Amino acid sequence: MNKAIRIIGVPIDLGQNKRGVDMGPAALRYAGLAARLTELGCEVHDSGNIEVPIRGTVADEEDQHYLPSIRSSCRDVYAAARLAVEQGEIPLFIGGDHTLAIGSIGGVTHAEPAGLLWIDAHGDFNTPQTTLTGNIHGMTLAVLMGDGYPELVDVGRSGPKLTAEDVVMVGIRDLDPGERERLKESGITVYTMRDIDERGMGVIVREALERLEHRERLHVSLDMDAIDPQAGPGVGTVCPGGITYREAQLMMEIIADSHRCSALDVVEINPILDHHNQTARLAVALTASLFGKRIL
Repeated sequence: MNKAIRIIGVPIDLGQNKRGVDMGPAALRYAGLAARLTELGCEVHDSGNIEVPIRGTVADEEDQHYLPSIRSSCRDVYAAARLAVEQGEIPLFIGGDHTLAIGSIGGVTHAEPAGLLWIDAHGDFNTPQTTLTGNIHGMTLAVLMGDGYPELVDVGRSGPKLTAEDVVMVGIRDLDPGERERLKESGITVYTMRDIDERGMGVIVREALERLEHRERLHVSLDMDAIDPQAGPGVGTVCPGGITYREAQLMMEIIADSHRCSALDVVEINPILDHHNQTARLAVALTASLFGKRIL
């Protein structure tokens, strides 16, 4: 059955300090994202980019860590996600930093819950009280669980968008001290890189899908810094010791076998730090595997 996929660019770089991730959507398009999905038989529609303020034009928000503009952008992302789902499409959000997921996951779960597979080197589970940097992209999952700035928690609709049983995290290897404690107490299932090293990616992903089988739909949120920088060097926050190229492909292939992926975020690609668009090309290959590309 052909899948209808709606590509939505979110060139947001307001959630962190390094410039460049706002060019991620262009890098992914240049790497042939739409063409690769079309080759797989998908019906692809590209909505272009959601308008996001350029950092220099909202310099007065710097002391607030750009909270007003992040809120406004995430509202627009939420509306786009909600509309795509209502139209029977799979929204594919290309970023941009991980703050966009406040809107994308919120919008995808507007009418009914979904399971979340959060693939990331980081927990993004900080609050304004635990953060070491103040960067809002490190708070995204906490916001979705109902903790953090009320302006963000209430984007789209009031309150939490997820419960702990709806979330499984894969590839975690870099947590702040306060964030680590919050995550331990959260009830969220977390598979760290040690788990992957000891048990293997195949076992981990199949178990993750089983833990989310109470939800018919699955939202995959892929931060490209989950991948080892040898394979994907062009990311917003580099963290050594990550998921290998082949482990990442296997993960996507197993998720594809479940036929449950109903939404995807691909975030934190920074072309300025990349080599010949290597990370964007990897992201396109992983997306293709998620949507049905097979070796045989």
